[in-house]
Amino acid sequence: MAVATLLLVLHDRLSHAPQALLLVVPVVCTAVFGGRHPGYVTAALATLMFLLVLPPSGSLRLSFTEDLVALVVFMLVAFAIASLVAVRVDVLGQIERQRAVLLRSVSHDLRTPLAAITAGVSELRDERWHGPQSRQRLLAVVAGQAEHLDRLVGDLFSLTRLEGGVTPERRPVDIAALVRDCARRAEPRHVGAVITVDAEDGLPSVQGDRTLLEQLVTNLLDNALRHSPAGAPVNITARREASVLRLSVSDAGPGVAPEDAKALFEPFRSGTNAGGGGLGLAICQAVAEAHGGTIDVRESPRGGAAFTVTLPFG
Repeated sequence: MAVATLLLVLHDRLSHAPQALLLVVPVVCTAVFGGRHPGYVTAALATLMFLLVLPPSGSLRLSFTEDLVALVVFMLVAFAIASLVAVRVDVLGQIERQRAVLLRSVSHDLRTPLAAITAGVSELRDERWHGPQSRQRLLAVVAGQAEHLDRLVGDLFSLTRLEGGVTPERRPVDIAALVRDCARRAEPRHVGAVITVDAEDGLPSVQGDRTLLEQLVTNLLDNALRHSPAGAPVNITARREASVLRLSVSDAGPGVAPEDAKALFEPFRSGTNAGGGGLGLAICQAVAEAHGGTIDVRESPRGGAAFTVTLPFG
């Protein structure tokens, strides 16, 4: 209203262009501080005010030539600016929120293993209180926590790499052999882990980045093992369906509510017992999409969660 009042006073001294620019200012400000819908309302009001300053000034009448074109163009620009500014502000806000969550998550996830490593090393320095078996247990704790730190840093690096648009290095990958290797390496990290592998014979190779695909399978296995009761088997299957490979990891855990399924794949969003900073499943989705595939989660026949990845052959 302040800008409109100013324009009504100065309309004889200003051409249409500076008047339109002045009316765009409140549209931008409203979109920044209020969001998209208040920005649309302000854009509509600015269009009405622009109509009032067109000759004859103070009237809703206008000539059917260049003034009508100017009015239509101003209206389109005002609404476009309101939409673009609101979207940009939302994106920047989301980036800031993710950055804050990242700092909290990483600081927490780094502090826990570092504290365990520091305590273990301090105990190992004093040889008087620990025999060979006790030293081996402490060394196992230190090694396990160091491996956890390595996985966390690897997850952060992979997520940054994939979100930066790096194209995976594609080579033939034997998925059946990869799945068995990942299952064999996952069992020592989880006490009482039981992993059953059912890979169809004669699966063709997938063109992809073996390191990234290993991380995808490893993250899915670690996630399933964390949520499964001790001794409950985690099943991983690999099947060919038409021109795609369907890889499924299912557990006997608490499952996933349908309304939470999509949020699980967002960075830094995880269940209460997920651990790992909420990066594992986000990386799985990024790896699958980088290879032209998909990933989703549904209820397992055993009542837990079943994560399914599809990857194209060739």
